[in-house]
Amino acid sequence: MSLKDQIVAEAKRLGFNLVGVTHPDPPPHFDVYENWLRRGRHGEMGYLSNQPARRRRANPRLILPECRSILILGMRHSIPEPLALVPEEDELIDHIYRGRVASYAWRDDYHDQIPPRLKQLVNFIEARIGETVPNRYYTDTGPILERELAQRAGLGWIGKNTCLINPAQGSYIFLAELLLGIDLEPDLPFTADRCGTCTRCIDACPTACILPDRTIDAASCISYLTIELKNPIPVELRPQMKNWIFGCDICQQVCPWNQRFATSPSDQAFVERPNVSSPDLMVELLLSPREFNQKFKGSPVKRAKRRGYLRNVAVALGNHKSLAAVSPLVNTLLDEPEPLVRGHAAWALGQIGGELAWQALTEAEGCEQDPYVLEEILSITGGG
Repeated sequence: MSLKDQIVAEAKRLGFNLVGVTHPDPPPHFDVYENWLRRGRHGEMGYLSNQPARRRRANPRLILPECRSILILGMRHSIPEPLALVPEEDELIDHIYRGRVASYAWRDDYHDQIPPRLKQLVNFIEARIGETVPNRYYTDTGPILERELAQRAGLGWIGKNTCLINPAQGSYIFLAELLLGIDLEPDLPFTADRCGTCTRCIDACPTACILPDRTIDAASCISYLTIELKNPIPVELRPQMKNWIFGCDICQQVCPWNQRFATSPSDQAFVERPNVSSPDLMVELLLSPREFNQKFKGSPVKRAKRRGYLRNVAVALGNHKSLAAVSPLVNTLLDEPEPLVRGHAAWALGQIGGELAWQALTEAEGCEQDPYVLEEILSITGGG
């Protein structure tokens, strides 16, 4: 068995479902990424546009000068039901108004689970070779165009929704990269475009953020709005978020390749956490800082931080327009210490309406000191 075959077998033993090898030459479509940045499609994610990161994405050898091969790995994560089987977002589920969380965040944080396995793989390679191997590894954290390299390593094609799609396993996949200072035979690139004329992902996107050149306008993507955006969510986009409170799966749920082939992982390290995939929105809105930290310790949801998460929850409650949500939203508007959350609670009360909501907004108008929150209130009450 060749060294490459041994590495592939060990990677699969460690839980990686997809394994491919490519060379560290510059990615051929880097100009698409540069054009995306020039147009400001990355929103407020400034770390994507800084010059050191751009140079490394253009040339992986700047990450590891000794690099001679790049191992690309994929690991399946949780999958939601196909979109047609998901209840309408404004319906009650088991008599509770529930939010929706992207499926990759239902389990422990892959940033914690995958790197130790990459380290184990490095140890395995070094043991086989009998010497230290220059290496660097990432999983969604490094300045590298991982989907393009994954395509070049033969793992799939980049779909119209910008996800890497494997023809046998779909797109619910975590990607990881292991740059190595050894020569491994590269796999053939995946050159076929199997999206064909299908536009289901484009048609289903609530905010129309999927662009014709297989990129996304991040500034209007629900995943960006609920995770990466640290400021108020643009008012015009809030209704399109429905009850998504962390990430979004829609463009993958409607994909025929996922509906046919995607399967959930069997890896016990990724057992679904309770009350994460579809939490009770009115319970979530009242999470204290300590409760939030306890509930989401080791979870990807912590990336949004408590203020961002409760901001999203408030928007989802406003979109539900349930009178039952008025009381917790009023408490949030009057007592919540985070202005970002208070401001979105005010918006939600304006969406629901009614005498109690109006009274609370009027009361808050008279005592609110934060300019942003006051602006949200005045946009509803008109100052009187």
